[in-house]
Amino acid sequence: MPRPPARTVIASTLSAATLLSASACSLGGLDKAIKGLPDAVTSAATTSAPPTPAAAPTLTEAQARAALIGEADLGEPWVPTEGFATWRESMLKASSESADCGRLLDALYAEELFGPDARTRASVGLDDTWGGAQLRYQVVAHRPDDLDRTLAWLGSLPGKCGEFTATAAGGQMAVEVSEAEMPEVGDARVGLRIVLTAVSEYDDAPTLTLHVAAVRVGDDAITLTNGGLGDVPSDATWTAVELGARRLTEVRKRGRVDI
Repeated sequence: MPRPPARTVIASTLSAATLLSASACSLGGLDKAIKGLPDAVTSAATTSAPPTPAAAPTLTEAQARAALIGEADLGEPWVPTEGFATWRESMLKASSESADCGRLLDALYAEELFGPDARTRASVGLDDTWGGAQLRYQVVAHRPDDLDRTLAWLGSLPGKCGEFTATAAGGQMAVEVSEAEMPEVGDARVGLRIVLTAVSEYDDAPTLTLHVAAVRVGDDAITLTNGGLGDVPSDATWTAVELGARRLTEVRKRGRVDI
């Protein structure tokens, strides 16, 4: 099968940091593939359940790593990442006059959807070697009330930041934020689709598409961003969220048992 063209490089002068990828363990008894996935991510569902008591046991580092997803879960063409894509610096490192929209851009760039106070327990980065997309997946811990407040804020963004202008080093960008469909997993969840298009007189101005997902499972959560300058596979987003939430739920049920 021929591979699509490689990812477009926006500017050779932009720096790219190195992303350390964490390998993912798999839990027995879980499906390795999710079938019947939607063709596109188009709408979001956010539901809430009573928060888990604050005294619930936290995950060990080994348990958090076991709750990650990996390239084996998504299949070809996903591989461990080789580093940050250039669009992270050139398009996500941006600002907005709107406080909420600026906060969204900051959270995407810092990879801290639940804020700096949430503790990242484990993370993994994966690259799509065919389409050039890049996926970042994290398991984080925070107080359930704080997690739900952030989920409510994320869910409000299609109304607050449906269309806005952002400013990056390379110039202005038109940004669109819409709801994205999510599998019915976890205690509460939000999905977003974010499209950033460089404002340019040329027809080949870059467009970055991001799928963003956040799911609370008790007092832990998973976050995911799947983005690229070309096609962004929605089936990979859906599989990662569904399988990852199931895996985190199973790990939490096992409590403090050593992995």
